[in-house]
Amino acid sequence: MVSILGFGCMRFPILNGGRNVDRFDPNKIIDEEETIRMIDYAISHGVNYFDTAYPYHAGKSEGVLGKAIQGYRDKVIVATKLPVRQVKVREDFDRFLDEQLRRLDTSYVDVYLLHGLERQDWIRMRRLGALEFLDRVRADGRARYAGFSYHDDVKVFKKIVDSYDWTLCQIQYNYFDERYQAGREGLAYAASKGLGIVVMEPLRGGKLTDRIPDEVQAIWDSAKPKRTPAEWALRWVWNHPEVSTALSGMSAMDQVKENIKVAEAGNPLSLSKKELSIIDRVRKIYKKMLKVDCTGCAYCMPCKAGVNIPANLAIYNDTFLFKDHEFNVLRYNQLMLPEQRASNCAECGECEKRCPQHLKIVEELRKVDQTLSPR
Repeated sequence: MVSILGFGCMRFPILNGGRNVDRFDPNKIIDEEETIRMIDYAISHGVNYFDTAYPYHAGKSEGVLGKAIQGYRDKVIVATKLPVRQVKVREDFDRFLDEQLRRLDTSYVDVYLLHGLERQDWIRMRRLGALEFLDRVRADGRARYAGFSYHDDVKVFKKIVDSYDWTLCQIQYNYFDERYQAGREGLAYAASKGLGIVVMEPLRGGKLTDRIPDEVQAIWDSAKPKRTPAEWALRWVWNHPEVSTALSGMSAMDQVKENIKVAEAGNPLSLSKKELSIIDRVRKIYKKMLKVDCTGCAYCMPCKAGVNIPANLAIYNDTFLFKDHEFNVLRYNQLMLPEQRASNCAECGECEKRCPQHLKIVEELRKVDQTLSPR
């Protein structure tokens, strides 16, 4: 049994303050004392699911979580992830997991996930024997359950769901991204197959709670009952019966306390039609602000040049929607593979022929690169 609020360990507080991008900076140090205090409070108030990964906080997240759960190991569910893009040979599977167990100071993890799967990652993982590896670590006790987190279209998602005896999947899902990547269709499909569903980015990395446009804030201010933007967003996710837990990357004690309080009312099908209509009005305002009206359907894919067209357009939209240029420059230049960037576009135009929205994709990709490439 998992708590409906999960603790995402990618946004721990940083000493001397910090920005969104600092969690990727190896020179930025986690505030361990405050982090341990937050985790202790969360556990004592019913939170039992903790999600980390090998690269979080430049490799420091797992170690801090390991310190924080000492004395609580039998009360918590620890999930971490194999860094699939760093795996080059089969021997890397064991090397990474054993290192992660040492970092976490535990003999086993409750859930081991293949991290951030996309189409090409999935093909490579199968070729290298990742599924056989998962069978082996479940048998030898180093991991109790197997899962995967996901960042690609729903068609590939369904294939992965059907390819292994997964315990859970982890998808990005929030009221803004209802049809993005796996989306609502993938949510329903995974649930129909009996998988537990972990939702990441229910607040879209804090973007649905920070720097809120005036038009959106006016709706929240006039809504009844009165709720914070975070409460509206979390309640929307928990309203779905398919969702097992929603991860929140909490970076301050007040966020922990607020989210735990909100979770008390986070029941499936608990929002009225009127409340859902309020959220729908907010969604429509955000959508009107999009620079490119891309739905993320991925009919433009695959790109012969390897460009991840929907991801590029999503990052470009985020840059203007949520006013966080610095972070989106990092997403484009460091978190995206070079061949997937807009700069790799061969301008063949094949994507435009397949786009249901009739977008001028080649032109938009030029704008993406002009906006996000360092000059």
